[in-house]
Amino acid sequence: MNAKNERYDLLKGLFQERRFFKLVCGAGNENLTEVRRLAAIYTIAGAAMHDLSANIDVVEAAKRGVEEAYALAPLLGKKIAMRPYLNVSIGLKGDPHVRKALIDRGACVECGECIKACRQEAISEGYSVEEFKCIGCGDCESVCPAGAIRYIHKRADFENILPECAKRGVETMELHGVTDDDEAVLHDWKLLNTIITDNFLSVCLDRSLLSNRHLIDRIRQLHEVTGERMIVQADGVPMSGEGDDYNTTLQAVACADVVMKSGIPVVVLLSGGTNSRTGLLARQCGVNAHGVSVGSFARKLVKRYVTMEDFDTNIDALSEAVSVAEELVRANLEAIGG
Repeated sequence: MNAKNERYDLLKGLFQERRFFKLVCGAGNENLTEVRRLAAIYTIAGAAMHDLSANIDVVEAAKRGVEEAYALAPLLGKKIAMRPYLNVSIGLKGDPHVRKALIDRGACVECGECIKACRQEAISEGYSVEEFKCIGCGDCESVCPAGAIRYIHKRADFENILPECAKRGVETMELHGVTDDDEAVLHDWKLLNTIITDNFLSVCLDRSLLSNRHLIDRIRQLHEVTGERMIVQADGVPMSGEGDDYNTTLQAVACADVVMKSGIPVVVLLSGGTNSRTGLLARQCGVNAHGVSVGSFARKLVKRYVTMEDFDTNIDALSEAVSVAEELVRANLEAIGG
């Protein structure tokens, strides 16, 4: 058995045993320092995968973070059980995961509400958006009294970038398909299938634009292309997981339930509003998902450490960050794995 087959079988086993936790660094997050530090923390904490922007520099930053984790883990008395998989995400036009905010200076009243609301600290005092920090969450738009927030979607040259990501160590890929355009989703899904032929491929879907029937019809169509290698990341409310209560994660569990009851043999991950309560709620509801993907809440938990200027040399800060991250991973895996 070659190394690629071993990695596929390892990932398949994690899904079957319901021991899969994915850190979502953010499909639009191109803050290299943040990505590197997040990768280091959550690698030591036991994450099985890091979800990244489809950007070569971001992939390299995550790889450095993983290597740093292996160097630092012994200093913390930790042993890394497995090398995490690197996944890159792409999105169709309009998908909130891959858009960037833009402030219309002509309409802006400079009230400061967007600056206070931005969880990524991507908006300057001069009311310009630093694109590499923006994750397209929409928090700024929701508080803007003047309607001055716009969005841009820059479709990268994925036909060239994605194969290069694979060469740099990316083993799985994900398509964010929050759109009602079935043809566009199928087109990009087939593209991913030409690049990743020996490992899992994921599609992130929610019910904001699709009925339950439409959602299942789309999954069935994509499954005909990919077969057993298909993951459905069942999104509740995208990028809404900074709260840590059952209500925040309710829609993630509900969406996963719809997918699992379809009977289509796909791997199902809980996502969108996920937090430390997600695994427990899923278990209480009898939704036997195969894993959990956590983004906003996972990043929020360690933000105070990741933003420290001396984080790279502060072993105490790293130790505290890892402990916090470990608890999030443990809480979800223990609940889902039963």
